[in-house]
Amino acid sequence: MHYSDLQSMISEGKPVLSKGPIAIILIEDGIEVESTIAHHVGLGFQHVLVFCAADFGLPDNLPKNVHRVDFDVTADGALQAINNAVIKCAANQWVYYCYNAEYLVFPFCETRSIGELVAFMAEERRDCIQTYTVDLYARDLEETPSAVDREDAYFDSTGYFALAREDALGQTLERQLNIYGGLRWRFEEHIAIPRQRLDRSSLYRVIPGLKMLPDGGFSEYEHNTISCPWHNNITAATASFRTAKALRRNPGSRHDIASFHWENSEKFQWHSQQLMDWGIIEPGQWF
Repeated sequence: MHYSDLQSMISEGKPVLSKGPIAIILIEDGIEVESTIAHHVGLGFQHVLVFCAADFGLPDNLPKNVHRVDFDVTADGALQAINNAVIKCAANQWVYYCYNAEYLVFPFCETRSIGELVAFMAEERRDCIQTYTVDLYARDLEETPSAVDREDAYFDSTGYFALAREDALGQTLERQLNIYGGLRWRFEEHIAIPRQRLDRSSLYRVIPGLKMLPDGGFSEYEHNTISCPWHNNITAATASFRTAKALRRNPGSRHDIASFHWENSEKFQWHSQQLMDWGIIEPGQWF
């Protein structure tokens, strides 16, 4: 299915989006587009919505459950507009969003589908799974100027920390944390402050009245929490080359950074057990 704009998706897409889980992929450039789509199709998403510029050339041999929506994903507020449009069409469905060269990793995803994951979350009475961005990067930037190398990707094994999230009055918000680390922490002088956080509420269930806010959070309090009040819940990761790409694309940071690799770099194994072993994601009560 090909939708010419957001309004077309809203008016025509309800039959397609009435069955989830649904993946949203925002295409910013031509890097790892096919692998990003294939990864999320492989996880078992019922439908994958690909948002890209009208003149962007997608591969011709995409699966039938991959649907194109023409949209300028670089426009201000694009993420919020896209998610809120999908929310209108996907009542009670689980939704995940990411950009190209980003890959969802959840506990046991090698043997369990996204459908099994959200079914378990329904039993947990949870409508959101907190996800953390894990910045990926190539080891040698001279050999790989784009910093994107799926076959030889690295991530930071240490340097992550959490700060209590506060409301506008300075009051601590229960079970909400701002997470920092990775390339955004090590090279924070090149990253705008609002973009330094690693936490995302990027895997969520649509409930009545839900809206994404301008900062990427949600209008419903529980959609922004890490876990329920009575025990820890599953958390997941978005393994992402996006920050590395941006730091290499920006003229200032490109010439200031000779390498992303450091003593605490760890080769990424593309396996959820590795992230669980490092404590970046956790299975909660799911075994």
